[in-house]
Amino acid sequence: MPARYHLRFQLHPGPHLHDRTTELVKFCGEAGVEEVVLLLGAEELYAGHPAGSDEDRWFETAAAAARRLREAGLGVSLNPWVTAGHADRGRADRLGFTPMVGPDGAVATAQASFACPRWRAWITSHYARFATLGFRVLWLEDDFRYHNHAPLTWGGGFEQPMLDRLSALVGEPVTRERVVAAVTAPGTPHPWRALLQQVWRTAQLEVAEQIAAAVAESSGGRSRLGLMSSEIGVASVEGRDWAALFQALSVEGEVAHRPHFARYSDAPGRELSFSLWTLEVQRALRPRWASSEPEIENWPHTAWSKSDTQTWSELVAAGLAGSDAMFLNVHPMQSGHAQRFPDIAEMLRRSRPALDWIADRQPEQLETFGVGLPVRPEAAAHVRTRGGGDLGHLAVDAGPAADFLLRYGVPVTAGPAPVRVLFGQQAWAFDDAEVRELLSGGLLLDGVAADILVRRGFGELIGLVSAELVAREDAAAAPGPYALEHVLPVPGGAEDGTDLYLSVNNQPALARLQPTAEAEVWTRVLTPRRQPWGVGRSVVRNALGGRVAVLAATAPELLPYDDDGQRLLHATVRFLEADHPALPLVSGGPHLLPHLTRAGDRWSLTVANGSADPARPRVQLPRVPEDVASFRLVPLAAPERATSTWDGRHLHADQDLPHRGWLRVEWQ
Repeated sequence: MPARYHLRFQLHPGPHLHDRTTELVKFCGEAGVEEVVLLLGAEELYAGHPAGSDEDRWFETAAAAARRLREAGLGVSLNPWVTAGHADRGRADRLGFTPMVGPDGAVATAQASFACPRWRAWITSHYARFATLGFRVLWLEDDFRYHNHAPLTWGGGFEQPMLDRLSALVGEPVTRERVVAAVTAPGTPHPWRALLQQVWRTAQLEVAEQIAAAVAESSGGRSRLGLMSSEIGVASVEGRDWAALFQALSVEGEVAHRPHFARYSDAPGRELSFSLWTLEVQRALRPRWASSEPEIENWPHTAWSKSDTQTWSELVAAGLAGSDAMFLNVHPMQSGHAQRFPDIAEMLRRSRPALDWIADRQPEQLETFGVGLPVRPEAAAHVRTRGGGDLGHLAVDAGPAADFLLRYGVPVTAGPAPVRVLFGQQAWAFDDAEVRELLSGGLLLDGVAADILVRRGFGELIGLVSAELVAREDAAAAPGPYALEHVLPVPGGAEDGTDLYLSVNNQPALARLQPTAEAEVWTRVLTPRRQPWGVGRSVVRNALGGRVAVLAATAPELLPYDDDGQRLLHATVRFLEADHPALPLVSGGPHLLPHLTRAGDRWSLTVANGSADPARPRVQLPRVPEDVASFRLVPLAAPERATSTWDGRHLHADQDLPHRGWLRVEWQ
C-alpha cells in the first residue's frame, strides 16, 4: 500500500475560516495529503485549558472545517493541544484545577494534576463533546504524562491528592520531602518507589478509561483515541504500563499510536540512530492491533527549523518501521495559511516516490533482526542510584547502547536474538533465571552491567573475579588517571601488527576488571605515561555454553568513534555469534546506520549515511549472497537501481551514498 500523509494543521477561528479551509484543501491536493489532523489552540494560540466561550469557538471552528474537508474527500482527525498541560509559559489556570507540584515543591500555574476531579471532569467532557463530530482519531498529546512539565524540575505528581493516595498504600501520612528522599535513595530501591509508581500508573489509567468510555459513547463508535508518546526511559520512572495504557485507551478494540522518534530541529545525520531505535522499541511495546503514525515534527514551527533533507530521511526511517501513516507537523502553527508555503507541498511530493517504494516492499508482519537490546519498561523500579534527590537518575533505557551499535554499523532489534547487549542499570531489571538465559547465548556488557552481575553472583559466567567501578575523580591515585586503551593482538586488532590505541579519556568512570583464568583479555587500559591501569575488554566462553564480552567503559556511547573501534566491535559481535555468524556488519564510512529485515528467505538491509560526507558502504557477510539487488535512495528523489561488487567477504557499493541517503541491499 502507498505511504499515507496525515497533516497536522491549525486553523484560526474567525470570518476567514472558509477561505483558509479551502486553501488547505488545495494544498492537500497538491501535496498528496490523505488526512488533516486539526489542531486546537496550540502554542501561540493557547490561552489555557479551553472552556465556556473559548471551547465553543474552537468547537464551531472544528465542526465547520471538518465538514469542508470531508466534502473534499479528506479524512479528518482532531488534536486538542493539551491534556494536563505542556508548560506554564506565563499562562494561568482559570478553571480551579489542582495544580501539578514538582519534587522540589514548585507549583505549576497552568498544569493540572491527574488526581484532580475537576480536571478529570473537564477533559472527559472536552473529548466527549468533540467526539460528537465523528473524527477518525482524537489524539492525546504527550503532555498526558508526569515528566517534562516546565518550569517544574523533572515534572509533577507530588501534589497533595497524589500524596494522599500514596499515604493510603503506605499506611501512614507521607510528605513530599520524605517521598522524594525515599524513591531516589541510593542502594536497594525503597518500597515507596514501587508504590509511588503504582499511584501514578493507576491515576493515569483511570483517566484513560474515563476518556475512552466518553469518546466511544459520544461518537457512537465512530472515533478512536490516539496516544503520542515520548522516550521510554523517563516513562519508566512514572511506572507506565504500556500494555495496560493502550488497552485503557482502546475504543471498540482500536487505538492509534503516535511515537515521537525524530529530532525537532536540524541535527547531525548520525542522530538517525536515535530515530531507528526509538521507532523499533516503541513498535515492540505497543500491541499489534494498534496503528502507528509516527510524528515528523519541526520546532520552532517554521520551515527554517529543519531541512527538507532531514525531514525526508526521517520519513524514510518511519517507512522502514512499517508505519501506517506519517504524522506531519511541518507548517508554522501561527500562520493558518497553507498555501503560503508551497515549498512544503513540493517537499512532500518529492518524498513520496521513496516512501511508496518502501511501503510496497514491506512484509505484512515486519520482523527486524540484529543484536538484541532487551527492553524492560519497568527498569526504573530496579535502579540503584548513587546520590538521592534527582528522579532523572532513575531513567534508564537501551538508547545509548543502540547508538553505540548502530553508529558502528551493527543492526539492532528489540526482539529476541542470538547476540544481545546489556548496558548500565538495565542489568538490575532481569531476574536470575532471565540473566542465566542471557548468559547462555552471546552477551555484551559494559562496566556498570558487569559490576552488577558480579555483585549478583554471576562473576564466573561473565569471566570476572571482580569489576570495581572507579569514577574519574577517584582515578588519579596510583598508577594515575586512565587515558588509553591498548588493543592487543586479537581478532579485531591491526592486520599489520601496528600498535593500536583507543581513547577512554572522556569516560566518567571505568570498571577495573579482574578476569578469571578462563577469560581472554583483548585490550588493556593505560595511563598517559602508558603505565598499566587495568583491563579494557575481555571475553569468555562460559559453562552455560554462552559467550560473554565485557567493556570496562561505563558509558560506551561516549567513547570516540573511529575505524579501529569499529573493527574491534565487529570482531566482538563475530566472537559472540560463535559458530553461527549471520549478521551483516556495515563499514566504509562514519555513521553508516543499518536496518535489517527479512521476508521469507530474502534479506533486506537498508543503510543510512549519517555523515555529511559521501560514502560507499561495504557489507561484511558470513556467506556468499545470492540474487543480490541494490538500490539507492537519494534525498528527495525517486529510488534508483545501483550496483554492488562481492569480493569474497564484503559486498561493496559501487556508487557514492550522499548525506542522509539510504542504500538498500536485498539478497537470498
